[in-house]
Amino acid sequence: MNAPLVPHASDSAIGAAPPTSTADGRLSISPFFDPRTGTITYVVADMVERQAAIIDPVLDFDMKSGRTATTQAERVLAHLAAHELQVQWILETHAHADHLSSAHWLQERVGGRIGIGEHITQVQAVFRKLYHLERGFLPDGRQFDHLFKDDEVFRIGGLEMRALLVPGHTPADIAFEIGDAIFIGDTLFMPDVGTARCDFPGGDAATLYRSIRRLLDRPPATRLFMCHDYPPDGREPAWETTVAEQRARNLHVHDGVDEAAFVELRTRRDATLDVPVLILPAIQVNIRAGQLPPPEDDGVSYLKIPLNVSGQRKG
Repeated sequence: MNAPLVPHASDSAIGAAPPTSTADGRLSISPFFDPRTGTITYVVADMVERQAAIIDPVLDFDMKSGRTATTQAERVLAHLAAHELQVQWILETHAHADHLSSAHWLQERVGGRIGIGEHITQVQAVFRKLYHLERGFLPDGRQFDHLFKDDEVFRIGGLEMRALLVPGHTPADIAFEIGDAIFIGDTLFMPDVGTARCDFPGGDAATLYRSIRRLLDRPPATRLFMCHDYPPDGREPAWETTVAEQRARNLHVHDGVDEAAFVELRTRRDATLDVPVLILPAIQVNIRAGQLPPPEDDGVSYLKIPLNVSGQRKG
């Protein structure tokens, strides 16, 4: 990787939040908040068998200098080492538009299989055309070690985890359920923030509504873990809520909001939103499972920025 970025002023104070666990102490969930991108990375572990999954890891990227760094990923490595955890899975909830993934960098150091929802191929096909990617890039998901199907069950140590396809924000969004916890990606945010946008390629507000209802049909005490938090002024970052809290207080989809009302609200709101700052650099890395584009003749990897192309948010 390139030289490290200058640390964020508050980085030393952020670190990892205290882990949460089930009553028997076997399932441990450790969140790592990245203040630059509002992303939460999770280490989910079976503390009996010392096996773990990493969910939505971040690669630091400075747009002004074009430099990457591994500050956030190194925090995850330190946690794994401190608790003597072996990595079985590195899981992506979707091809993120607001940060670059460090999945590949982490895999090179701690192993594990990189997994994402099977519909990542749809996202790859759209952005392969937008970026005019090299001929060797095929939109068939082979960049990932595993493509999850809906309701597919897999294991972290002795614990069972289930993949839940939750499209709408993008076609490829997936949630991961383990015990009483679900890692829901960008379907929902904290109740005072609302829901994910649906104006990216392949996004659809009606589809997102149905995906959200699927999650909110879980028992009221089910814990929901966010992929991002963009807190309103005066609130500290937060990322854990419950089905009951979302159904009672979510700004966009609390109980009583039907599909038609949600689609109208979401469509109107999306029309006012700016394009995410990192979408163009991030997507071309994230559809490669966190690998940078192949180096060119000079040994340097380059990110492409399409100029004057219409339909970058639809497609």
